[in-house]
Amino acid sequence: MEGGVAGQLRSLGKEARSGILGRVARGELGVLQVVFALALIWIIFQLANDRFLTAVNLTNLMLQVTAVGIISIGVVLVLLLGEIDLSIGAVSGLCAGIMAVLTVQHGWSPELAILVGLLSGTAIGLINGFFNTFFGIPSFVVTLAGLIAWQGALLLVLGDTGTINLPPSTITDLTSTFYGPGVGWTLAVLVTLGTFGVGMLERRRRQKAGLEPAPLAGIVLRTIIVGAVIFIGVAILLSDRGVPLAVLILLGLTAIFAFITQRTRFGRHIYAVGGNAEAARRAGIRVTRVRMTVFAIASTMAAAGGIMAASRLIAVNQSSGSGDVLLNAIAGPVIAGTSLFGGRGTVWSALLGALVIGSISNGMDLLGLESSVKFMITGGVLLAAVTLDSLARRQRSQISVT
Repeated sequence: MEGGVAGQLRSLGKEARSGILGRVARGELGVLQVVFALALIWIIFQLANDRFLTAVNLTNLMLQVTAVGIISIGVVLVLLLGEIDLSIGAVSGLCAGIMAVLTVQHGWSPELAILVGLLSGTAIGLINGFFNTFFGIPSFVVTLAGLIAWQGALLLVLGDTGTINLPPSTITDLTSTFYGPGVGWTLAVLVTLGTFGVGMLERRRRQKAGLEPAPLAGIVLRTIIVGAVIFIGVAILLSDRGVPLAVLILLGLTAIFAFITQRTRFGRHIYAVGGNAEAARRAGIRVTRVRMTVFAIASTMAAAGGIMAASRLIAVNQSSGSGDVLLNAIAGPVIAGTSLFGGRGTVWSALLGALVIGSISNGMDLLGLESSVKFMITGGVLLAAVTLDSLARRQRSQISVT
């Protein structure tokens, strides 16, 4: 009898493990996998250098990932379409250069210069979308051409100076402003309550639609986890300089676009076009408009990221937007579970991916590793993530066939 019970328990355990492994292989636990990977990365670097998890370094880490994280938000939208944008790095540098020239050399107000920089990114995105949709040129080719062209445009905008230093203004305040306990704890409470409220609204919506509602215990557990992370994060930031405005901008933009993609008709259209463009067209979705809009948003977010990078470095130069900006902006979302094949992913992967990539880069900097090693490791991590994505896609296809 005992042997029979033990055998049944072993069988149940095996089925549970196989179920979990199967879900992992199909990419259904992407966020959880990334969180575990991020925790492992932090543990490894903390063991290698005890300064990694200090409040000062974590604050610097958050400031470092802000620009790339904002750019990655636009990358996620493009990837959801099954497309790619290789010009985002160059666009970020060019738009930051336009902003710097207008405010420093032409005396424009910083706010107006920022607006023009963002609109420049929007215009570039519309150009990318136009050639991709109306001429049928693959986005890879269009944005590769843009990568070269916009780098040249940056050199033209900066002229002989090569480098433009930014004086203290609204632009530099974007990454040098920190808030104290009053703002920090208030935001922590609001985010926690908001998480619970959104969960309950979703539960009520499903009940009205006649669908099975999410378990109340799950909503409470999610609220507790999110609240714990937020309160711990705020406590760490307040123990250094305070809560950075730049981090709030990143979180705010991520939340806005997460809502757009998950709760609006336009967001559903993005997923539909990325899943099957022809089926989406037959369903009445204006595929051309969706593509144009997504490319415009992506380049606008690239411009915003470039402005944040210029604010942090207090300068724009001929290398702005180059280096590993493009690699990190694309690698982050892919590592965090956004598929390169379109139709699967979430905007939150931009934030998680930026944290993973930023943590690896930050940790290697603390260890004094050379840039060559950093590039090779980052490239290896990206290749591993794409390989896992491809395997998960293959397994899902096999399951759908059977």
